[in-house]
Amino acid sequence: MKIFTMTKTVAKNLAQGPATLMYPQRERAYTPITRGRIENDIDRCIFCGLCARRCPTYAIVVGKEDKEWQIDRLRCCTCNLCVEVCPVKCLSMENHYAPSVIARQMAIQRRKLTVSSPEEGSP
Repeated sequence: MKIFTMTKTVAKNLAQGPATLMYPQRERAYTPITRGRIENDIDRCIFCGLCARRCPTYAIVVGKEDKEWQIDRLRCCTCNLCVEVCPVKCLSMENHYAPSVIARQMAIQRRKLTVSSPEEGSP
């Protein structure tokens, strides 16, 4: 009786085509609620450290003195808690995944606020 089940599945696949996506030829369309990766608008960040304290996997580290924010993408479980707790809403959840990495250091993303000094001679 198992042969009939298998025959039905084979006939269905022959009629409808493959169930998988032909990836590089056709890009995958993600739904708006897909949780992919955390992004930080560093210019709006106040470096309060609430996101780092709320992170259950300790994937986020905030350096208040040197105005640096970093996330370890291999530790992040994309729970969205850091986005919800951010007081200035500079964190957002993108619906595309981070690219694959071959070394752990490649998964750590550092963002540092660069303050441009005013030009000399300007009033």
